[in-house]
Amino acid sequence: MRKPRILKIRTVFSRTFCFFVLFIAGCAPEPVETDLLLFVDFSNVPENMVLTQFHTDKIEIKIQAKPEDLEQINKENIRYVVDLYTDLEFDPAGDSVSIEPGAYLIPLEKKRIPLKPGIRLLSIKPSFLSVQLEKKVSKTLKVTVPYIGKPAKGYLALEAATEPANVELTGAAPLIQSITDLKTKPIDISNVSETFKKRIPLDLDDPSIVPTSNSLIIVTVPIQQQLMSKTIDSIPIQVWNTTSIVTIEPPEISVRIKGPFEIASNKDILNKIYSFIDLKGLKPGIYARHAYVNIPVGLMMTDAVPQVFTVKID
Repeated sequence: MRKPRILKIRTVFSRTFCFFVLFIAGCAPEPVETDLLLFVDFSNVPENMVLTQFHTDKIEIKIQAKPEDLEQINKENIRYVVDLYTDLEFDPAGDSVSIEPGAYLIPLEKKRIPLKPGIRLLSIKPSFLSVQLEKKVSKTLKVTVPYIGKPAKGYLALEAATEPANVELTGAAPLIQSITDLKTKPIDISNVSETFKKRIPLDLDDPSIVPTSNSLIIVTVPIQQQLMSKTIDSIPIQVWNTTSIVTIEPPEISVRIKGPFEIASNKDILNKIYSFIDLKGLKPGIYARHAYVNIPVGLMMTDAVPQVFTVKID
C-alpha cells in the first residue's frame, strides 16, 4: 500500500523541480544589441607637425552585451586612441623623416576598443580614420585692439597699448601664413571718459593656432578730451584808466579759441572772456591801439578780428 504513495510524492517533486528550473531560465536577461559613439583621441603628433581640424573625431560601433554591462559602459568614458607617430612612421625607431604633410587614412583596429569580456563587437564605422597633417611653423605679429562703441561726448580714444606688443603664433603652415594681422577680441568703449586697462584674449578662430605666450593680453585704452575750436563774436571793447569821453572803432572784437571740449563748451567759462584797451597816460587825440583779451585757464586764443582799433579821446 505504501509504494504507490511514494511514487506519487516523487512525481510531484519532480514536476516542481522542473517548473523551478524553467522559471529561472525564463528570467535570465538576453544579450541586446546597441550602437555607441566613441570619441577619437590623437596622441603623439610628430613634433614638427600639426594635426588640422580636418580629421575623424568620432567612430560608431555596434555591440552585443547584457543590459547590466550596457549600463556600466554608459557610465564609462570609452575612447579610441590613435598614436600618430607609431601609426604613420614606417620605422618607429627612426626620426620621423618619412612622415610628411598630407592626408592619411588609418585603419581602425578592434583590439584598440577597450571592451570588457562578454561584450561582442559586431561592427565599426567607418573602417578608416582620416587625418591631415601640416608642417608646424611660427610667426610673430603685432597685436592690435579693435573698438566698438563711442566714448563720451567730447572724448577721443587713442590707439591702445598692449602688453606684450607682439605675440608669436605657432600652427599649421597654411593657416599661419594666411594671417596678416593679430587682433584681440573687441573692447567696448561706449561712454567712457577716462583711460582704463583690461585683460582680453586674442581673437583666434582656429584652436590649432597656439600663441607661445599667454593668450590674455593686457590692454591700455588711452582716453583724452577732444580739442574743439569756437568763435566768440561781438565782445565789447572796455576802456580802462580814463575819465574822458572815448570812441572806439570798431567797438567790438571777435576771437577764436581752442581747448578741451568740457571747457570750450562751458558757458560759464566762456562768459569770463572779455576785452579792453588801457588808456592810462593818453591825452586827447586819435590813436591806433591793440586790444587785450582775457582768456580763461585751459583755453588758448588762435585768432582775433580786428587786431587794431581806432581810439578817439575827447
